[in-house]
Amino acid sequence: MARKVLVVDDEDNMRHMLKVLLEEEGYQVQCARDGEEALHNLENESFDFVLCDIRMPKIDGPALLEQMKKRGLSATVIMMSAYGTMDTAIETMKKGAYDYIPKPFRTDEIILTLRKAEEREKLLRENVILKRAVATEYSLDNIVTRNPQMIELLETIKKVAPYKSTILVTGESGTGKELIAKAVHYSSNRSEGPFIPINCGAIPETLLESELFGHAKGAFTDAVSTKKGLFEEATGGTIFLDEIGEIPPSLQVKLLRVLEEEQIRRVGDTQQIPVDVRIVTSTLRELNEDVKDGRFRSDLFYRLNVMNIHIPPLRDRREDIPVLVDRFIKANNEAMGKNIKGVDSEAMEILLAYSWEGNVRELENAIERAMTLAEGPQITKKDIPPYISENDEQGTLSIPDNELSIKKVGKYVEEILIRRALAQTEGNRTKAARILEISHRALLYKIKEYGIQC
Repeated sequence: MARKVLVVDDEDNMRHMLKVLLEEEGYQVQCARDGEEALHNLENESFDFVLCDIRMPKIDGPALLEQMKKRGLSATVIMMSAYGTMDTAIETMKKGAYDYIPKPFRTDEIILTLRKAEEREKLLRENVILKRAVATEYSLDNIVTRNPQMIELLETIKKVAPYKSTILVTGESGTGKELIAKAVHYSSNRSEGPFIPINCGAIPETLLESELFGHAKGAFTDAVSTKKGLFEEATGGTIFLDEIGEIPPSLQVKLLRVLEEEQIRRVGDTQQIPVDVRIVTSTLRELNEDVKDGRFRSDLFYRLNVMNIHIPPLRDRREDIPVLVDRFIKANNEAMGKNIKGVDSEAMEILLAYSWEGNVRELENAIERAMTLAEGPQITKKDIPPYISENDEQGTLSIPDNELSIKKVGKYVEEILIRRALAQTEGNRTKAARILEISHRALLYKIKEYGIQC
């Protein structure tokens, strides 16, 4: 589709020349003889670009820019003038112009400037689309769960996300601590800012300070130039300090200062630099015990632990396994070009009975492997990794040692028995209901409740 250009100039010859030139290049062109007429056109029609002279009667170029900004009229503005200086160019670009072209100009100069502006607009649109896609992917609405504890956790995140309070996310490896940190960020008013994660346990102690706070030129042998740290890069957004329990004592003091003063100092520098950063941390360690043993500062722990979000392990929320499996199958179908419909009852029973020491990450990897091997429309027992399927003991139900809720265990047992009955009857719901000694209607309701595919 042809891009639309509004040419604004008080000289008839200039308007005519630009209209002919731009139409030959495939643009749709309208003209206005001054800023007042241009405003009328902009309010009644949308334009991609405005080529505008600076000196005009009634409303001149800079005044037109200000009026466009006040009225929320969006178009990329390129200024032109035969009387301009470098100061004029700088001033118009400060007010919102994309570029400035001095008169007289070559025709290819106008075309080149418009092409550059088009490329810029394309990049800006792609950036907006990408940001929206990322925000959607990591939004709270995109986290699937049936577990009451997880549902309550997500409600807590909705409440705390708008504030700058520090959050400590705890849980076993593979439970999705970074996913929760991203959900906090993209549910907050900082979602347009950067989200910067760093694994404190993966960077040598000698380099960690420079990574976090940056360094001045000449601060050490390899510091050939000044470098911003991640706290500066995260200004206006969120920094996620993964494995905060691994941070050395010397840095614990400096991190505490950042929390208290909202300022950082680069390595080898004396200047304090203000930072506006929301801090989210995570750990799989028992920081309470580290504080008691003197490995972690108590004052820092209390500043980081303003809000604690604990993610339960997957074995304590087995009702989430079917919905997570469904999510991973859909994602992998798209990535792998496959069309797997789901998991058969026997395979799902195995997945439900397994302990998942590696939590959600282990489940995701197991489903990806199973889909790679699957030959039919469903994942079966033979597709599941042997260490999982061989662990299954037919006729036994794996109930977590710390689970004492009869209600929760009852639902888990109920789902297992329904899946077994459906497997035994090859998906015949009438026969399965008879074996289970429940009504056909009740079985249909429970199949829907547990997300069973048959």
